[in-house]
Amino acid sequence: MSIVQLRPSFVFNSLLLIATISQLASANTLCVNPGGSKGCYATIQSAVNAASSNDVINVWAGVYAEAVVIGKPLALLGAGAEHSIIDANNLPNGILVDGLNNPGLHDVTVSGFTVKNALYEGVLLLSTVDVTVTGNHIISNDLIPHTFGSGSACKGQPAYETDESGDCGGGLHLIGAVGSVISDNFISENADGILISDETQESRGNLVVRNVVIDNPEECGIVMASHPPVGSVPPFFAPHYGVDNNTISENVVSKNGVKVGGAGTGLFSDGEGPGRVSHNVIIRNELTENGIPGVALHTHVGPNFGAPADDMSANMIIGNFISRNGPDGDDTATPGSTGININSGGGGSPVLGTVISQNIIRDEDVDIAVNTPAEVDAHLNDLDGGKIGVDNVCTLDGAACTGTIDATENYWGCHKGPNSNGCSSTSGPNILFTPWLEKPISSSKGASH
Repeated sequence: MSIVQLRPSFVFNSLLLIATISQLASANTLCVNPGGSKGCYATIQSAVNAASSNDVINVWAGVYAEAVVIGKPLALLGAGAEHSIIDANNLPNGILVDGLNNPGLHDVTVSGFTVKNALYEGVLLLSTVDVTVTGNHIISNDLIPHTFGSGSACKGQPAYETDESGDCGGGLHLIGAVGSVISDNFISENADGILISDETQESRGNLVVRNVVIDNPEECGIVMASHPPVGSVPPFFAPHYGVDNNTISENVVSKNGVKVGGAGTGLFSDGEGPGRVSHNVIIRNELTENGIPGVALHTHVGPNFGAPADDMSANMIIGNFISRNGPDGDDTATPGSTGININSGGGGSPVLGTVISQNIIRDEDVDIAVNTPAEVDAHLNDLDGGKIGVDNVCTLDGAACTGTIDATENYWGCHKGPNSNGCSSTSGPNILFTPWLEKPISSSKGASH
């Protein structure tokens, strides 16, 4: 797998825009240019305010120093990310699609912009349905100083953001979003790249596909995180709405979280549970050189603390290329650089129904690390790290080693199988690895030993 193969597909982007515009053929078309000439508006916001539902707004080339708030169905189309620039310097967001204050907001398209320099998110989707964000550059946002840890620590951030202390929302943030398509965007130099969370309502059925998410230094590249509902209070907060049935596919996710520690793709409950991140699919992504593992699943509260368990069930990690990521830490620690870490931390919430299959993992100290009081299934993977292929890290994390790992039908770097000379090894208890594959899935379907 190569980065070239996963670069954004502009053919798909064009077809998507054609389909969107065809649906809106009977709508009005408005225009925006910096001078407000030729019958156009001078600001994007003035055009949005004047538009009717389902109108199309064409934004000409230029720099627009504003924060745009959208509260109605429409298509906002720039002249291309290199040409139409929203500079939100000292403003909260570059673009806010606001369904919280406009209930039922649906069918918004945002395409063809650079969005930069916002204090918080570059682009924020808030309690929305069927929003498309495609073909944009979202760069250098999250500029307000912030601290790390749980709770809200971003000065001036709205109350609906209940746990953004580490990233102030990220470059692109979906809160309570349903049915979004996030495609073919370039996202870089924010605190983190793409965040899907659930403070206002359930976030479900979103597709994040063919984005390039690189060099977001403080947090993850792409993260699905369950946060406390607005108005919820400690000690254990109300049950979270949930981040579920989302698909993360064919993205290039590299060099994120290297400053403080962030995964390529993360599935997290924040420790103020009970949280829910379930039935999500992470498939055919390239996850390399991130600060903690390429895929990291963390749940921190649960029965060990007398708290309700998080629901981190039935997530699937399939067909990804994972290489040269960092180690995990704290109560989800791994003994070195790690490809995938499925970890219940100190809370002991069982992570049920996890499927790890057809991934190619190379140049890691640990290809797959697990610590959970449940069974994790890992099959048909190429475990080519050359060190530990599968590690039950329960002892390292100070947990009771009651969980099991079914790691049968994997390729361990050579035909002899795990723990043989030249093969990757197993570490820790309760790992089933026989039978194994004698050939890598990357070159053939393999043959069982």
